[in-house]
Amino acid sequence: MRVGKSTGSPPASNAFLQCSNCKKTLFRREFEQNLMVCPTCDHHHRMSAEQRILATVDEGTFEELDANLSSIDTLNFPDYAEKLEQSIAKTGRKDGMISGKAVILGQPCLLALSEFAFMGGSMGSVAGEKVTRTLERAAKDRLPAIIFCTSGGARMQEGLLSLMQMARTTAAAERCREAGAPFITVFTDPTMAGVLASYASIADVILCEPKALVGFAGARVSKQAQVVKAPDNFQSAEFCLQKGMVDRIVHRRELRDTLGSLAAMLAGGVR
Repeated sequence: MRVGKSTGSPPASNAFLQCSNCKKTLFRREFEQNLMVCPTCDHHHRMSAEQRILATVDEGTFEELDANLSSIDTLNFPDYAEKLEQSIAKTGRKDGMISGKAVILGQPCLLALSEFAFMGGSMGSVAGEKVTRTLERAAKDRLPAIIFCTSGGARMQEGLLSLMQMARTTAAAERCREAGAPFITVFTDPTMAGVLASYASIADVILCEPKALVGFAGARVSKQAQVVKAPDNFQSAEFCLQKGMVDRIVHRRELRDTLGSLAAMLAGGVR
């Protein structure tokens, strides 16, 4: 798959939408041109993986890899096959992770992006395989690896096949480190559970979009386990930055330039 500029106008009936945060009515075209960020309250709405590619890489440079990989219902988990079919029909993709190679501001890199619309961006065997291959290719070619994270965690319908991806992706990140290949992650809303507890949190540089939800357990589960009351901004990008868990919060308008500069700078240090 090669991604270029999007064309065409939305139908008149679909020309407006409402900000999910401030509830202001927005012109869809202006909203999309503003990278899905509300011009009134600056709320960062979720983007599809394709939209992120368009907003991030140099035009026409993204080349998808491993697009043929698809999940199977090994455990015959109740309703899993039907949910897979629904997600495939909804997104037009075989799984919720897109991987490939691209160029950002002239710097070649390996790229992986999670698609939240596909079963909440959950990490199953295919997502783990694509992340692992992305990191291994980066280590082999000594190129920066950039991964956009958006996930509710491991895909429980695949049982241990899903949980083992935490170890596989973490090991692949270590191979990147040993090879001196830069590894950058971008936390978007939400970055949770098994993804956060594996490859996402061990990158060389961790960026985060404003007010993204970041945490291990969901808010309700965390509240049940609390011994003391959590602060109001608990599990937010801002809380994570305050505690040193992420390196920088980057507005979406600045993300492409930041990634391009970081990738070029870190790649220049590869020996």
